[in-house]
Amino acid sequence: MDLSNLRPAAGSSKNRKRLGRGPGSGQGKTSGKGHKGRSSRSGGNTPPGYEGGQMPLSRRLPKGGFHNPFRKEYDVVNLSSLERFSAGGVVDGAILREAGLVGGKRAIKILADGVLTKALTVKAQAFSKQAREKITALGGSVEVA
Repeated sequence: MDLSNLRPAAGSSKNRKRLGRGPGSGQGKTSGKGHKGRSSRSGGNTPPGYEGGQMPLSRRLPKGGFHNPFRKEYDVVNLSSLERFSAGGVVDGAILREAGLVGGKRAIKILADGVLTKALTVKAQAFSKQAREKITALGGSVEVA
């Protein structure tokens, strides 16, 4: 037994299908692709939603709604999340990112959900009306950055 005697196990390897090599091969002429149509063409794989040339469903349905290209997206932080910071401290975007409350580079908006019991100086790009009232009622201050 040496490397020159090694062979694949019986039945484990097959010869590849040789397409377009004459009528005797059984795969001549159209190479098993049939006549015409998208799948007979070279490079003709079918994209998702393709319906054989029929107008796709996604294009037959009416468009709806309005997409505002100037929409401002915020990372929101609730008042209850600000409870973890020490009283009298300053809370801004960098501190919120460090604490893992917001991520990325989006603007920050403070919402009034939850209870805040400490006076804080909060700096953010936007505040809800109730959040602004709750923070100032405790003696804290609100700064729009």
